Amino acid sequence: MKFWQVASFSEPDQLLDIARGAEEAGFHGVLLSDHLFIPGELRSKYPYSEDGKPMFDGKMPFPDPWTTIAAMAAVTKTLHFGTLVYILPLRHPLEVAKAVGTVALLSGDRVMLGCGAGWLREEYDAMGVDFATRGRRYDEMIDVLRKAWTGAMVEHRGRFFDLGSFQMNPAPRTPVPIWIGGVGAPALRRAATLGDGWIGNGQSPDDAHASLVRLRELRVQAGRASAPFEALVPLTTPPDADVFKRLGDLGMTATSAWPFTYQIGPHSTIEQKRDVMMRFGDSVIAKLA
Repeated sequence: MKFWQVASFSEPDQLLDIARGAEEAGFHGVLLSDHLFIPGELRSKYPYSEDGKPMFDGKMPFPDPWTTIAAMAAVTKTLHFGTLVYILPLRHPLEVAKAVGTVALLSGDRVMLGCGAGWLREEYDAMGVDFATRGRRYDEMIDVLRKAWTGAMVEHRGRFFDLGSFQMNPAPRTPVPIWIGGVGAPALRRAATLGDGWIGNGQSPDDAHASLVRLRELRVQAGRASAPFEALVPLTTPPDADVFKRLGDLGMTATSAWPFTYQIGPHSTIEQKRDVMMRFGDSVIAKLA
């Protein structure tokens, strides 16, 4: 079992020390979240709360994940990095391919792209991107990214992106893994048919069990049951060896420690965060990894 530390919502000036601490504590990787901005007047409904309101506002830090990951990779040696999740169809695939591919190359292949369709329509409106077609745009972008990351001369002719012959250099040494985030039917379908992995949203063990079973069924239907595949399953319950074993038998390969905000409050020192990570490393990672 691999363990990731969610560093989302952390004070930006502590992120490099968080990466150093996570590596020392034995974490496999660190995860960052993504939003371009939070609108002053929020009309979109947040899908992961009963009242449709997010637990964050415009004061919550959302540093650009790829520049942040580049900086964190530069001060670590073995730690991996990923996004939980990057709003992929909000961007142009060539810009994403260039940024992520460069970070992957310079970090020594320690990067995965965890992506989602997004729920915040105001971001799409501001960027001039159609919110209603984001799912179909998302699927096509995955194809463009994989072509770009080959480093070869390629072309793409699709509904949303009509790209003549192009070659992106530098390219990552190996293709960047694309993990699909979300627990809804479209996300599970996309993960099963197009993804190199899947990321849950923070579920109970029973809900995670149901998602993993459905994901396995969809991968069989897609003829991809034997392909390499990762499943990062954040859980709402404390770490438990029996739960990990049960979900591991269904394909779970990783889980995450809760964001520091949920563990020790919205503001904490790097010493407090480091203590949390070290205790998790001693009590969980050393015994269950």
